Amino acid sequence: MTPADVLYKYWGYESFRECQLEIIESVLDGRDTIGLLPTGGGKSITFQVPALMLDGVTVVVTPLISLMKDQVDNLRERGIKAGCLNSSMSRAETRLCTDRLNLGLIKILYVSPEKLARKEFRQQLADWDIRMIVVDEAHCISQWGYDFRPSYLNLVELRKLFPSAPVLALTASATPDVVADIASKLDMKAHALISRSFSRDNISYIVRHTDDKEAQLQNILAKTAGSAIVYTRSRRRTVELASKISEWGMQANFYHAGLDSHEKTERQDAWKSGQKRIIVATNAFGMGIDKPDVRLVVHYDLPPSLEEYYQEAGRAGRDGKPAFAVMLASQADKALLKRRLNEEFPGREYILMVYERACNFLEVSVGRGYDRVYEFNLTAFLRTFDLKPAPTLSALRILTRAGVLEFSENYNSRSRVYFLADRRELYDLSLDMVTDNVLQSLLRICSGVFADYIPLDEVRIAYAAHCSPQQVYESLLLLSRMKVLSYIPKSNQPLIYFPTSRDEPRHVVIPRAVYEERLARATERMEAMRDFVFGSQECRVRHMLRYFGELNAGDCGKCDICRLLSHRLDANSLEAKIDAVLDRLSAAHPDGIPMPVLKENFTPATLHDAIARLRIRMDR
Repeated sequence: MTPADVLYKYWGYESFRECQLEIIESVLDGRDTIGLLPTGGGKSITFQVPALMLDGVTVVVTPLISLMKDQVDNLRERGIKAGCLNSSMSRAETRLCTDRLNLGLIKILYVSPEKLARKEFRQQLADWDIRMIVVDEAHCISQWGYDFRPSYLNLVELRKLFPSAPVLALTASATPDVVADIASKLDMKAHALISRSFSRDNISYIVRHTDDKEAQLQNILAKTAGSAIVYTRSRRRTVELASKISEWGMQANFYHAGLDSHEKTERQDAWKSGQKRIIVATNAFGMGIDKPDVRLVVHYDLPPSLEEYYQEAGRAGRDGKPAFAVMLASQADKALLKRRLNEEFPGREYILMVYERACNFLEVSVGRGYDRVYEFNLTAFLRTFDLKPAPTLSALRILTRAGVLEFSENYNSRSRVYFLADRRELYDLSLDMVTDNVLQSLLRICSGVFADYIPLDEVRIAYAAHCSPQQVYESLLLLSRMKVLSYIPKSNQPLIYFPTSRDEPRHVVIPRAVYEERLARATERMEAMRDFVFGSQECRVRHMLRYFGELNAGDCGKCDICRLLSHRLDANSLEAKIDAVLDRLSAAHPDGIPMPVLKENFTPATLHDAIARLRIRMDR
């Protein structure tokens, strides 16, 4: 089968988007490849299609643990054999996936980067027929990237295990320095670099300078139609703005990482289906959200970098139709960007203090914790030690980059269930009426529970079993204790994984590359953001494309700077034309210009202005 045949068979598309086929053919030829595709450019297709054409297994390394299961479920719905392995999975889930791999029942395997840190797992990988390695969100491997993750450095070990397997590195936002660092870190030699322009011709980028953001937001939302996203930098503001927008008579809801999985799914679905036109969200919203008809993205608060702005703004207009990306900026935002940078890089003493207190909170003693995963109640931790959220989260992220621990803050798992007992054994169970109803409802609603862990909605089961969700929860725990099934309740708690044993704070090493050098780069990104919003008088798109290494881009003609320049040119041009015609007419008719002559030389729109100018001249 050709790539086009595979695309049509599994996805129903008749043609590839720009650069997709070029990337696919490059990896099928066995070449290491870096693919730079803009947000919404269809990166997944570039590895899923060749994975189905190659023998053996394709390993996809991705940091998006919370989306792995959904991605695997989506592929299975298309008849594609897929699985995932990450540190948040139970032993039973992990064993089931590895059994499927050993039986050749998986073609695409999603793996979290921290799994690669474990020598035992790498030895296990060596037994499998790995034919292609995919690095999703590849900018995470670069210390110069805005989202560097030390666990990505473990990819070098994977590369050593399978030197003949081509590596495909994919990202939507990378500067030239980051692209070079990706190639170096992945030990790429004679690699192909295939990229689409970062330009999105259908998006108009606009910056509105205002000290009354609420009034501007109301005006913008009222004057535009279609689905919209409003991005803010705090969970509290998502709630406040969604309430305010609703008061203005528009349908809105809020979204942030603190919601449980059911609430997130419910709000995503309401927005995607059009029941809610506007969603107010933190940057937790967007990954894995593919709604093509978003007409408007508003940034109520300034992002810390152009990379993040580009990714978030790029969620508008994926259907190719006209869309707007509007940034609201006040003079106070200049100082706010600097303050956020200070919160992002708290002092070293503070970082080591957070490490020590986190270990104490989790009851991990010195020399313990190696290769363990702990649920981390961040709210209780902050309250216990009276710590401020922003610098504490930053400290945990810096410790993650240093490889001291792995903090997964946006992990949000759905409930899952898998039957351990055979169908025939179920007939011999002695259960109370509620538990029996729950069991029967589970068997009716959830297909495939005897073969794999299946996502579970306790509310739906409760409705079918005519009981409360709490009764469903208790019944499933009872059945789990009876070894009838394995039940993993949902959780939205962050996770902390220890790749090494706990150490004394004075022995904890935070490399210069993780702290001082990253601080310098973050400062550069902040200054670039500040210049983009407050300092530049050139086309927004040309400014942004130059930042991403596209040096020969022209003006877009649609951003606020281009529109302002166009209006000035039009006004200057009109004035020059009027003066030139008046000079000619005055020379030809020194005693006065007849009205028919005026009408022949001017459009109705400029006639009134020309007459006014002529009267001023005659009065002189």
